Amino acid sequence: MKLLPLFRATLLVSAVALVPASTAGLAAVDGRSSAEFGRLFAIYQLVKDNYVDQVDDDKLLRGAIDGMLASLDPHSSYLDGASLQRLETMIDGNYTGLGLSVILEDGAVKIISPFKGSPADKAGLKAGDFITHLDGQLYFDRDLDEAVAKMRGAAGTSIRLTVFRPGRDEPFDVTVTRGVIELEPVTHEVKHNVGVISVNEFSRDVGRDVNAAIASIKAQTGNKLAGLVLDLRSNPGGSLDEAVALSDLFLESGDIVSQRGRLSSENMVYRAHKGDIANGLPIVVLIDAGSASASEIVAGALQDQKRAVVMGERSFGKGSVQSLIGLDRNSAVKLTTARYFTPSGHSVQEGGIEPDIKVPQLSDPDAKARADRAIRESDLRGHLINEVSLDDKKLEDDKKQDPRFTETAEELKKKGIEDFQLHYAVQTLQRTANTPAFAARKR
Repeated sequence: MKLLPLFRATLLVSAVALVPASTAGLAAVDGRSSAEFGRLFAIYQLVKDNYVDQVDDDKLLRGAIDGMLASLDPHSSYLDGASLQRLETMIDGNYTGLGLSVILEDGAVKIISPFKGSPADKAGLKAGDFITHLDGQLYFDRDLDEAVAKMRGAAGTSIRLTVFRPGRDEPFDVTVTRGVIELEPVTHEVKHNVGVISVNEFSRDVGRDVNAAIASIKAQTGNKLAGLVLDLRSNPGGSLDEAVALSDLFLESGDIVSQRGRLSSENMVYRAHKGDIANGLPIVVLIDAGSASASEIVAGALQDQKRAVVMGERSFGKGSVQSLIGLDRNSAVKLTTARYFTPSGHSVQEGGIEPDIKVPQLSDPDAKARADRAIRESDLRGHLINEVSLDDKKLEDDKKQDPRFTETAEELKKKGIEDFQLHYAVQTLQRTANTPAFAARKR
C-alpha cells in the first residue's frame, strides 16, 4: 500500500480505502494550548539539559507523540517504520512468522488470537496466553514491534516461546516452526448437507470471495442445502467496506451499519441492496471472543435483520472506527474518528454481540479457563466507554457453564467431534431446515 501525504483511510482494523484528507482540523491553537505547548517544550529542554545520559531528539519526540495518542484509546497510534509495515502486512496478508495477533498489556505480550491453521494455532497457542520469553530472553516492558520482529523470520526456522496460561500453575515452553502465513480470507467446505464458510479476516475482496464460495457449495451439493454456517470466530476484523459487502450478499433491504462521529463527515449509513445470494437459506453465524469489529458488523446486521441465528460466545466488543491519516510516505496516524451501530441502533462498544444461542467450545479442554481469560475490548486500558453501561451480571454469565452442555473434550474426541461449536451449528441447521419458521423465511 502506497502512503500519500495527508490521505485518510477508513478502517476497522486494516486500512483499505483512500479518501482525500481535510486540513480543516489544523486550526490555530488558542492561548491556553500555546501555554501547554510551551510547558511541553520546557520539559523537553529540561530533559535534554539534565538527564543522566544524553537523549536523542527522536526518542523524546516519539515518546511525546506515542503518549498523546495512547491517552485517547487503545486503537489510536502513530505508525512508522516497523509498525506501519505491520499494518501493510495485515492488508496484504502474506508474511513469514508464527501467525499471531498480539497486544502489549501491562508490559507483557498477550495473544488476542492465533490465525486459523497458522503455526501458532497448530502448536496449541490460545487467546489469552502471555508470551513471557522468546528463545529464553525475557520480553517485558519492551516495544511490541521488537517482540513481533523477533517472532517473525524465515520459514522453516524455529523459536522457543515461554508461555504463561491463566489457570495453569506454571509457565511452559512451546517450540514453533515459522511458516509462510498466507492468510486465506475465505475458505469453505460442505459438512453433510450444510455449507460452511469461514471468513478469517476482512481484507480485500472478501465479499466477492464469499460470493464465489457459495456458488461453489451450491454446485458441489446440487443446490440441495440445509443451510449455511458463516464462521467468524477469531476474526479480528478489517475493512468496513468488505463487512458491508458481505452483509449485503444476504440482505434484501434495510440498514447494515451506521457510523457517527464528532464531525458530520464521519456520519454515514450503509444500506443493503435487493438480492439475497442464498435465496433465503437458513444461516447460522458463529462468533466468539475473538470476533471483532468488521465481524461484529456482519453478525449484528444479520441478527438485527433476523436473517441469521447468531451462535457461540459474546464477541470482542470493538465498536469504533479508525481513520489512517498519512503524514508523509513513511508515517501515519491511526485515529479513532467514529463509533458504529447495528441496524437497531445498538453500539457493540464494550458489550459486543450477544449470541442468540450461547454455545461453549466444549472440544477445547481448557474451555472454562479460556472463557475466564478471554480478552475483550472492555479489558483494554483506556477503551472508549459505551453510552449504555455494561451489565455486570451479563459479563459474569460469560463464565458460567450452560447446564445443557455437559460433555467433556475427551468424550467429544471419542465421537470424532473436533469442533463442538461448528458441530452444533451444523446439527441445528439439519434439524430445523424444514421447520415452518425456516420455510417461511425461505419464501
